[in-house]
Amino acid sequence: MTTLRRLHGWLVATQYGLVGLALIIGAGAGLGAVVFRYLILAITNLVTGRDDFSDAGRVASLHLPALGPWFLLLAPVVGGLLYGPLVYRFAPEARGHGVPEVMLAVARNGGRIPARVAAVKSLASALCIGTGGSVGREGPIVQIGSALGSSIGQWLRVPEHRLRLMVACGAAGGISATFDAPVAGVFFALEIILRAFTAEAFGVVVISSVTANVIAHALVGHDHVLQLPAYSLGSAAELPLYAVLGLAAGVVGWGFARFLYLVEDVCDRVWRGPEWLRPTVGGVLLGAVLLALPQMYGVGYPVLESAVSGSYTLGLLLLLLVGKMVATSFTIGIGGSGGVFAPSLFVGGMLGTAFGVVAQAAFPGLALSPGAFGLVGMAAVFAAASHAPIAAALIVFELTGQYAVILPLLVAVALATGLSHLISRDTIYTRKLLRRGIDIDESMVAREGRG
Repeated sequence: MTTLRRLHGWLVATQYGLVGLALIIGAGAGLGAVVFRYLILAITNLVTGRDDFSDAGRVASLHLPALGPWFLLLAPVVGGLLYGPLVYRFAPEARGHGVPEVMLAVARNGGRIPARVAAVKSLASALCIGTGGSVGREGPIVQIGSALGSSIGQWLRVPEHRLRLMVACGAAGGISATFDAPVAGVFFALEIILRAFTAEAFGVVVISSVTANVIAHALVGHDHVLQLPAYSLGSAAELPLYAVLGLAAGVVGWGFARFLYLVEDVCDRVWRGPEWLRPTVGGVLLGAVLLALPQMYGVGYPVLESAVSGSYTLGLLLLLLVGKMVATSFTIGIGGSGGVFAPSLFVGGMLGTAFGVVAQAAFPGLALSPGAFGLVGMAAVFAAASHAPIAAALIVFELTGQYAVILPLLVAVALATGLSHLISRDTIYTRKLLRRGIDIDESMVAREGRG
């Protein structure tokens, strides 16, 4: 017992113990990200007959060919019938995109997140995405990793300031392992979850992020969720166009956040039945969107890759942009479980590529590449929606590995974030909390004052 008490004291009170905890949480988050990924693939394959369903022309190869395209109307209804009662009964926190709940836990609850959230969020989000929910898997893995870090910390009874760091370690590890982007994972945790930069926080979050990345590599290899082509800046004359794109992305990112919660408000006002049934009935609305635009089924990474690679016309790019905003908003509004990170990247990719197509036609002498504008648009819209410019820029930079795109990337991200912040101080994450009367900025100021 004496040895166990000494080990507990070492873990809880020393810097070396904190490093050890960061390693454990990173390993757990990396493993969790891999398990969550394969869970989504397994459910998607079970439902549709393939690992990722995004092609409207392949309905005939589904497990239920007799239904034809009407399968798209049925899948979200069946999915809602499965994950709706699960979330309602075991973990209401698992509803929605998850990141605001983690931010709230850090700002107001001392980093305490119920342990059951990780399990329920994994299954509910996998069911939602696998049956057509037009949301991402990055938000859920942030909540899953954070719940893991919080559970370990609560079990060891670590002090609150250290528990918050452990939550951030789990979030960073989840992003790092999912995107194969360890640096972006670090800054996502610092900018969005902790909303503060300290030497101690940076060090342990880096350790956790790198560990999660190593674990994911060992299990699945260097397998990016997005396979993006390499683009570069042709000449400095292109930079003003990227600046204009950044301003456009600032408006679109802000508008996406507003539209998302407008749809959720409408769903709240209209629905009068039991909450566990809401995803099932609301699945009819989502299914109608999928029936009209099957590319909205699931996360949509193959569609995003095709768009950035130049496979779509201008009209289709704009249709997919609007369609993703509608499909994601319906998925969240009806009580679905999944993230808004990937949808933000999707909307930005469509906006940027469409902008690039127009710019290419208007300035033929510059030899512009619409795909390069698509990559920059991905980061700019997410930066505008989240007010997290460093994480947004790094995620695209790490996905492409191209330093040549860094100048237009930084210009667009800075302008998008600045314009969005001028329009509104809330983000796609904090707005959910503000609508409940919770201002986490005030909570952090009060916490720092007590400290």
